[in-house]
Amino acid sequence: MKDLTQFVNCKILRDHKIIREDLWVRNGQVVDPEKVFFDEKIKANIIVDCQDHLIAPGFIEVQINGGMGFDFSYHDNTEEGIDAVAKSLLSHGVTSFCPTVVTSPKEIYHQILPKIKRRKGDRNGATILGVHAEGPFINKDKKGAHPENCILEHDGSLSTLEKTYGSMQNIKIITLAPEFPDSCKLIKQLTNNDIVVSLGHSTADLAQGEDAVNCGATFITHLFNAMLPFHHRDPGLVGLLTSKNIPKDKIVHFGIIADGIHTHPAALRIAYKVHPEGLVLVTDAISALGLHEGKYKIGQLDIDIRDGKAYVAGTNTLCGSIATMIECVKFFMEATACGPEFAIDAASFHPAKLLGIENTKGTLSFGADADFILLNDNFEIDSTWIAGQKVWMNQDINH
Repeated sequence: MKDLTQFVNCKILRDHKIIREDLWVRNGQVVDPEKVFFDEKIKANIIVDCQDHLIAPGFIEVQINGGMGFDFSYHDNTEEGIDAVAKSLLSHGVTSFCPTVVTSPKEIYHQILPKIKRRKGDRNGATILGVHAEGPFINKDKKGAHPENCILEHDGSLSTLEKTYGSMQNIKIITLAPEFPDSCKLIKQLTNNDIVVSLGHSTADLAQGEDAVNCGATFITHLFNAMLPFHHRDPGLVGLLTSKNIPKDKIVHFGIIADGIHTHPAALRIAYKVHPEGLVLVTDAISALGLHEGKYKIGQLDIDIRDGKAYVAGTNTLCGSIATMIECVKFFMEATACGPEFAIDAASFHPAKLLGIENTKGTLSFGADADFILLNDNFEIDSTWIAGQKVWMNQDINH
């Protein structure tokens, strides 16, 4: 029989509420203590005193380009980079993530994508849920930090994407611009293959966005960034947050970078007030995450980190953040005055729901994977756990 662990002296975020209750874990999953008491009539053989900390679901990062000096879109040292970032993410409270590959030459995709395989997390790093391919089927007019010479138009066929990427086996999310012909045809094919379609780096108007959502798109890549600005006569992709022309039971999720740089606090408040259930916190972190100011890479482009911001080298074009997920959660709480329940959900349950894994990830419901973090009263991460095992501990906090 597997060890039965009881986490005591704690609060738990469960079903969007913070409650005072013990957490029971066995075989890497959260278990119902009533069944243990009444059916099995046994007690826990491992007791963990949580020192009155909050137990919350581990964060899920669906857009991160790299970190620790490594860029996922650069073909050298792919596996080493994935391993280094996966391990460093544990200290940020991230227990699962989607490594993001930005617009790149075809040969780069063919080299990199087969190397970024899905895998379960442990003390060596966070779980890999699949690649987020951000491009190359985007609009050159909203390229941001994506190299224009690598941007492509699709013809609505899945075979075109397969030729470009080489293999789509490891891809979970694709960001594309929906304004091109036959986008709906392509979106339907992708969603039928269990790939999440995200709309971004786009000049699409609201009607084009609505068509894409009705064909299966469920996500918007970094809301407000690399899209048409909100206009009262045609709000563009931003208008999807309040559209009446999509099914009422369909949630359009949207990523938002709450790093204090990419999105103004007032814009964060607008998104939160208008469509809270779709809000997904992302970092869009780049290779300089965890490093000092200097020169780095994002895909094929050189970047500068100066004054705490990341720019395409020699320009004032922002190109991703260097913020951690816990920093984004804290900043979002401060900017919106939301409670910790919502801010944590936006970094855990909401991305899990986007990916269709909300029964096992991003939640502490019975039967879910025991991926969670312990937070102290200062909202500092005390420790990170995957499958009920401690995979990281904050040495700066007295235990």
